Amino acid sequence: MIRKLLRRVFRRDVASPGRPVVIPLSRHGIRRDHVSSAARRTCEGLQQAGFKAYVVGGAVRDLIAGIEPKDYDVATNATPDQVRGLFRRSRIIGRRFQIVHVMFGPETIEVSTFRAAHDEDTLKDEHGRVLRDNVWGNIADDAARRDFTVNALYYDPAAETVIDYHHGVADLKAKTLRMIGDPKTRYREDPVRMLRAMRLSAKLGLSLDPAVRAPIREMADLIENVPPARVFDEMLKLLFSGHAVECVKRLRADGLHHGLLPLLDVILEQPLGEKFVMLSLESTDDRIRAGKTTSPGFLFATLLWHEVLANWQARKAKAETPIPALHDAMDEVLDQQGEKLAITRRIAGDIKDIWALQPRFDKRSGKSPWRLVDQPRFRAGYDFLVLRAQSGEIPQELADWWTEFQDASHERRTAMLLTDTAAKKPRRRKPRSKGNNATTNDNPVTHAGPTGDNGQ
Repeated sequence: MIRKLLRRVFRRDVASPGRPVVIPLSRHGIRRDHVSSAARRTCEGLQQAGFKAYVVGGAVRDLIAGIEPKDYDVATNATPDQVRGLFRRSRIIGRRFQIVHVMFGPETIEVSTFRAAHDEDTLKDEHGRVLRDNVWGNIADDAARRDFTVNALYYDPAAETVIDYHHGVADLKAKTLRMIGDPKTRYREDPVRMLRAMRLSAKLGLSLDPAVRAPIREMADLIENVPPARVFDEMLKLLFSGHAVECVKRLRADGLHHGLLPLLDVILEQPLGEKFVMLSLESTDDRIRAGKTTSPGFLFATLLWHEVLANWQARKAKAETPIPALHDAMDEVLDQQGEKLAITRRIAGDIKDIWALQPRFDKRSGKSPWRLVDQPRFRAGYDFLVLRAQSGEIPQELADWWTEFQDASHERRTAMLLTDTAAKKPRRRKPRSKGNNATTNDNPVTHAGPTGDNGQ
């Protein structure tokens, strides 16, 4: 009798195909009130209507790992139309796979219907990437369709249990990222999973299972077949994960940085370029961990700056006018980006604003500094300038001057400008003597530009 009892107890901890492990609150530690109110209300609304509904994926994974989720997804056996009919503030989105956005105040819950397994009727491209996927299944099918075991976790707020089909909780505790199914097949279905593997392993401190890591380098080119908008979205998640430095290190180690950001591999091989990029990523990680706001435009401006700088210098070497040459360099680099990443027009505008401000920081006399500090993008441009100084690209003295000037009183600012102007003020020519066309050569004269700053 005792042996039978023990076998029954341990059998509950072993997931088999179609038969999951059901983990109680005492073992997973996720209480109902740990989950967002909007996610709970979404599950309750579906369950009260007779449907199954669970918080799923990353939110469950993060809660078990002791990380506060950024957002919540819900999986259900209700179809998108049925979900839409239950919630007044909701809308159906998506083409490849339809989902429903359910809104509660400022929070949006993404609700997806259980997906069926792929078969010969699944629409794919010539590389095996799934193109259209609106076929519904059951929860076991849906779990098998998830990418990594740590993402195939379902939490029922009503019962406070976690349903685990693929040993995801055990892998999470063992600090291992494993793929559900054959990694090569799963990467062909969706090459973005290679980027996701880098992001999740860095965020959760997981090591890649050898079977997950082995195909990445040889299959990295498949990412070129993914729509730029999806690559850009995944890159944003990666760079704003709070672990961007570690993510970039892993991207480089596994050969995934090539082509994601044009010539990023070249930038990271340059002493100044690598230091500049890493300082920017470290600053972004620190701000995210501190709960401060971050800007995609600022981060991408730093990642691409050395490409703009090299292009700008090449144009100036051809005797192009400096400022027009800078704008041409900016456009060329962003056009190259558009081939890989669908940077939105708004973000591209922010990037160009930050770049265009940089030459203006060289002007520290006359009215120019007063106008610059009143610019809406001054703070972003100044932060960018500080990174340039910290990396050794420009003198630290320039950044220090602007640090003092922006917070100084009116009188102090005026004094700083006078000091700066006096140091650069050109000397007057000696008057010519009447009847003598020759000028004295005792004190040769140097000419500065009209603003006293060498024409910059």
